[in-house]
Amino acid sequence: MATRLVSLLCLALGFQQASAATYSRTSSREGTDFLSAFEWQAIDDPTHGRVRYVDQASALNQNLTFASGNHFILRSDYTNKLDPNGAGRDSVRIQSLHQYTTATLIFNIRHMPQGCGTWPAVWTVGANWPNQGEVDILEGVNDQGPNTATLHTSSGCTMPASRSQTGNALQNDCNVAVNSNAGCGVRFTDSRSYGPTFNANGGGWYAMERRNTGIKVWFWSRNDGSVPAEVRNGATTINTSNWGTPVAFFPDTSCDIASKFGPHKIVINLTFCGDFAGAVYGQSGCPSTCNDFVNNNPSAFMDAYFDFEWLRVYQ
Repeated sequence: MATRLVSLLCLALGFQQASAATYSRTSSREGTDFLSAFEWQAIDDPTHGRVRYVDQASALNQNLTFASGNHFILRSDYTNKLDPNGAGRDSVRIQSLHQYTTATLIFNIRHMPQGCGTWPAVWTVGANWPNQGEVDILEGVNDQGPNTATLHTSSGCTMPASRSQTGNALQNDCNVAVNSNAGCGVRFTDSRSYGPTFNANGGGWYAMERRNTGIKVWFWSRNDGSVPAEVRNGATTINTSNWGTPVAFFPDTSCDIASKFGPHKIVINLTFCGDFAGAVYGQSGCPSTCNDFVNNNPSAFMDAYFDFEWLRVYQ
């Protein structure tokens, strides 16, 4: 009898583990759907960029935000020179109205902002930063790919040096107080994952799965033959256990995901220079200084835009 109970328990546990990677689609954003699912944050840039974030009405009026069919565009101004003593370049920062814990997010992106001085990002964050954590899914600066996925947390969250991922671990301490808030990043190995190369290949899909046992990030370029059909098609149900080894894996080995990461909202933004793009601008091969370039070369930002085909959320 005891043996039978143990066997049944093992089967039940096995089923739970197998089914835990299966999710159902709970929301789908495409075209104008984004306008009602996000708020436009006209705030001072917390990363000290050469930017002025505008509200939704201003973004629509200036054509910094527009939607048509399955295109949703977020972009910066690319027509005005800036007063060096005035506000930064107009751009957008949006945050989802809904928040998520255990979930998988898939972003189908045709184009991301490019250009010297640019710092685009797609990420999730809790209300009480850094105590509720941050997950950077897509992030880079000054057209210098490939992409980097990163966690930022309060102290007490570290990553093992060796884990099942295809990317290259950078720093393994996620604490924002360490190394000027570098976080625990994983550098992708696919050059198509960021910047002009991403755009030249028609974009692709980013996916992030968050569970208490760990956080995973995948990327597939547009014509990648390995992209799962359920990702390509934005299926109503998905099973992440069929997606292969993630590019970035952040396990709970020495980081209590449940306590370090609270309910998160999705943030999409484009800033310029600031704490990251500005800090490494001199190493990027870009001309002049970061702020001067952003101030005086509006046409350089004609391609500084996101084009989303859709966003799917699974829970």
